[in-house]
Amino acid sequence: MRAEPHKISSEGELYAAALRALMRRAHSTFELRAYLERRALESSVEKGAVRRVLARLKQENLMDDARYALDFARSRASGRRQGGRRISLELRKRGVPDRHIDAAIAQVFTDLDEAALVRKVIERRTRAARGPFDARKAASVYRTLLRAGFDPAVIRRELRALPLPEAAKDLPG
Repeated sequence: MRAEPHKISSEGELYAAALRALMRRAHSTFELRAYLERRALESSVEKGAVRRVLARLKQENLMDDARYALDFARSRASGRRQGGRRISLELRKRGVPDRHIDAAIAQVFTDLDEAALVRKVIERRTRAARGPFDARKAASVYRTLLRAGFDPAVIRRELRALPLPEAAKDLPG
């Protein structure tokens, strides 16, 4: 269990804590607000201090939800090979507004071909498969790709394009 974080008693210390948090990794406005509210002492730092620190960070261009969403989506799509649905869900959990999420997903997946990402995952899984690639293994790959957030229609199309036994082509949908 974690120890209680050091409580901050001034707006300057709150700003410094925000900078340290942003140096470690990027944060959405929602995440950073929650972090700063946990760190602030209720009695000595008035309620507007967190709001002023966040406004200052935005004014200094150190925090931007649109940029955060784009960077997050780009890294998850290319690095972790995740689909748009999964990335959208993760960004919503992090409190990013839908307009930024939609713009980031649209931009990332115009640069990246979702079908090509699905094909890469399928190829990697078929190479690693022991024994023949049958319907059961195809269904396992299908579920894996669904969890990764890819469009079900794209997954089915790419799996059906593989040279598989006819039994493996009976996919849901």
